[in-house]
Amino acid sequence: MSKGTRARSRLKARLVAVAAALAVPLGGMVVLATTADAAGEVTAAYAKGSAWDTGFNGQWIIENGTDSVTDGWTLEWEFPAGTEVTSLWNGVLTRDGNHYTVTNESWNGTLNPGATATVGFGASGDGEPLNCTINGRPCSGGPVDPDPTGGTTDGGSSTGSTDGGSSEGSSEGSSEGSSEGGTDGGADSGGSTGGTDPDPVDPGAYVNLGYFTEWGIYQRDYQVRNIASSGSAEKLTHINYAFGNVQGGKCVMGDSYAATDKAFTAAESVDGVADTWDQPLRGNFNQLKKLKQQYPHLKILWSFGGWTWSGGFGEAMQNPAAFARSCYELVNDPRWEGVFDGIDLDWEYPNACGEKCDTSGPRAFGDMMKAFRTAFGDQLVTAAITADASAGGKIDASDYAYGAQHADYISVMAYDFFGAWAAQGPTAPHSPLTPYDGIPQDGFTADQAIQKLKAQGVPADKLLLGIGFYGRGWTGVTQSAPGGTATGPAPGTYEQGIEDYKVLAARCPATGTVAGTAYAKCGSEWWSYDTPETIRAKMAYARQQGLGGAFFWELNGDTADGELITAMHTGLQQ
Repeated sequence: MSKGTRARSRLKARLVAVAAALAVPLGGMVVLATTADAAGEVTAAYAKGSAWDTGFNGQWIIENGTDSVTDGWTLEWEFPAGTEVTSLWNGVLTRDGNHYTVTNESWNGTLNPGATATVGFGASGDGEPLNCTINGRPCSGGPVDPDPTGGTTDGGSSTGSTDGGSSEGSSEGSSEGSSEGGTDGGADSGGSTGGTDPDPVDPGAYVNLGYFTEWGIYQRDYQVRNIASSGSAEKLTHINYAFGNVQGGKCVMGDSYAATDKAFTAAESVDGVADTWDQPLRGNFNQLKKLKQQYPHLKILWSFGGWTWSGGFGEAMQNPAAFARSCYELVNDPRWEGVFDGIDLDWEYPNACGEKCDTSGPRAFGDMMKAFRTAFGDQLVTAAITADASAGGKIDASDYAYGAQHADYISVMAYDFFGAWAAQGPTAPHSPLTPYDGIPQDGFTADQAIQKLKAQGVPADKLLLGIGFYGRGWTGVTQSAPGGTATGPAPGTYEQGIEDYKVLAARCPATGTVAGTAYAKCGSEWWSYDTPETIRAKMAYARQQGLGGAFFWELNGDTADGELITAMHTGLQQ
C-alpha cells in the first residue's frame, strides 16, 4: 500500500470515528430542519450544540442542493428576546434588533453542487431561531448530524475556494501530501509511552506547527517543559526550534549554552529529572529529546535564519551544495542524535528586501530547496516565506513553485502586515485574512497570499497558514474602528508596539473583528490580534482551501493552558 493510500485510509477511518462520536447528543443538540424535499434548492439547517447556564454554541450548515454553482449566500433569522449572538465565525454578521443577517466571507460564498458551508456562533440565553431564510427563501432541508464546533461530519462537502475543490479532496490531498513529505511515520506511533499522550493527533491528516524560541528560556521563562504542562504537546504535530544562524556560507549554532549546555533543575525539566554536571547533553536539545520520548508523534526541526539572521543566505547560496551539506552535518551531529527530524529555512527574503536586501535572483529559493532536499534525503525540508501578495511584491520576486517541488511544506507568514513602524497609523490589523474597505495596502492579506502562491503553482496541500500569537498596537488613538490615527507604538513588555496574546487577552480584550481577525480599543491604545474564535475561523479557511495545515509564531505567546493551540487543533480537526 502506498503512503498516499495509507493516508487516505487513516483519514477515512478518522472521519468515520468523528461521525460516530457526533452521533451521541452533545449538550442538548437540537437540529431544526424540515423534512421537506429540498432538491434543487439552497438550504440551511441549524444545530444547537454545547450549552451552559447562560449560553450555548450553535451552527448553521448551508448546502447547495442545486445543479449549478452558487455565487454567494445570505442567511437570516430571528432570536426571541433574551437570546443574542455574542460571537460568530465563517460569515459576516449584521444585526437589526433581534433580526440577524449573515453573508458569506470572500472564501466560502462559492459552493459547488452538493457542497456546504458552515457558520458557527456563540450566544447568550437559550432561545431557538425563528423565521429562517436562505437567499430570501425559507430554510428547508433534511436532518443533519453536524459538528457543533463548526465543521462537517462527512468530511466531503465544504468548500470555500473558487477552483471547485471540496473538503474531501482537500483533506485527502493534505493527508497524502503530509505523509509523502515524511510525516507518515508519526501517524502510526500510537501516542506516547507511559500514557502521557491521551489524545494523539494524526500527523498524516494535517500539520499543526509551532515555533519554540531559543532565547525564550531566559527573561520570558518559557521552557520546553511548558509545551507539555500546558497540554500543547499532544495537540502539536511539529515544533520548529528557532533559530540557528547562517554565517560564512554555513549553518552555525545560535546560543550554544541554551542549546546544549544549560543545566535544568528537576522543576524545569520535562521529566522532572535534574541535569547532572557530567551528562553528555544538556540544554534545550536534551529537553526536546525528553519531550519526544513522551510524545513520539512530534517532529522537531531546527530553523535557520529569521529576520535578523537572514543576511548570510545570499553568500551561502554561492555554493548551494556546500551550504546544504554544512547544515545537514550540524542538524545531524551525533552529540544530539535523535533530536531533529529535519530543517526549516527562514530566509527573509530571497531576491527581495527584509532587514537587508538580496539580489540572488528569482531561482535562488528553489535552488536552495533543491540542494537541501539532496543533502537531507528523506528528512523534512521546509521553509517559511513571505505573505506579501502586492503587485510586484515579495512573492512576485521569487519562484516559490520551483522551491515547493523540493519542500515538504511551506509556511506562509501571514502576519505583521501592518504595525506601529507606521507610528501615526492608520491603525490596521496585522494579520487580516481577507481585504476590507480602507485596508492600507492591497495584497497584504493571508487569502491574497495563498491565492497568489497557488497561481504560481505551489500545491495547496504544501502550504501552511501562519498565525501570530501576539498583537501589534498603537497609542494616542481615539477611533475604535480600524483606520484611526496614532501618536506612536503602544507600550509592550519586551518591545514597543508588540505584546503577547496572553497579556492582551486580559489587559485589552477584543472589542471588534475585521477581515477575519480581532482588534481591541482600551483607553488610548489600539491593538490587533487573533483570538480563539478568529483562529477557528482561519482553520476553517485552511481546510476549505485544501491547505496542509497551519503554524504559529510562537509558543510563549499562548496562555498557560494553551488556549490558542487548542483552537488551532480543534479547528483543523473539524
